Formats: sequence, structure tokens, C-alpha cells
Amino acid sequence: QVQLVESGGGLVQAGGSLRLSCAASRRPIVYYAMAWFRQAPGKEREFVAGITKSGGTTTYTDSVKGRFTISRDNAKNTVYLQMNSLKLEDTATYFCAADHVSYCTRVSECDYWGRGTQVTVSS
Repeated sequence: QVQLVESGGGLVQAGGSLRLSCAASRRPIVYYAMAWFRQAPGKEREFVAGITKSGGTTTYTDSVKGRFTISRDNAKNTVYLQMNSLKLEDTATYFCAADHVSYCTRVSECDYWGRGTQVTVSS
């Protein structure tokens, strides 16, 4: 099974940018559609962005459209989430997820998870 490790989180001021990475091991990510989720304290984990196996199709939750970009480099076995114009409400732990069929948009649909990376946006 694939193993996922997120990195790139940190503390950033509102309006700033971060790029998250999700590095896969044990199996090539080309076999998986990938997604990013996030979970803020006291809230449920929510879908942020998804990308198909080839990278040809992406989708985003409305609150991040135009600000976040998901991408993948299958040769590097890595998925990215470029986050621009960050807002206070983007503060959360961000998780990478993999699915065998299509990118999962619900927690219950995802086959594999990373442990997350913390993103904190300050004013």
C-alpha cells in the first residue's frame, strides 16, 4: 500500500503563500487519484482539492477556488498544493489522501491518508 507524508506547512501571515507537498512511497502515485483535505480545530475534516491520476482534471471546494492549485509530478511521486492569498480561515491541519479509482471528496471514500501538516495563518 502507498505511504503518504505531507510537508511544507507552517506559520504565514494573511495574504501570504505556502506550498504543501505530499510525498508517496512504497507504490507509485500514478496508480492513485489524489486529494487534499483539511481539518480545523473542532471541525470535521473537509475536502479541499482533488486531482485525477493523469493530472488532467482538478476540482476545488468553493472557498479555495482561484487561490489554491493542486498539481502532481508522477515522476517525483509527489502531489502539491500551492496556496496563495491565504486567509485566517485557512488555518487547519492539511491531509493528503489517495484513492484507487477517482479523487475522493468524502473522508469515507479515501483509501489512504497521510498524517497531516499544520498550516497557521496569522493576522
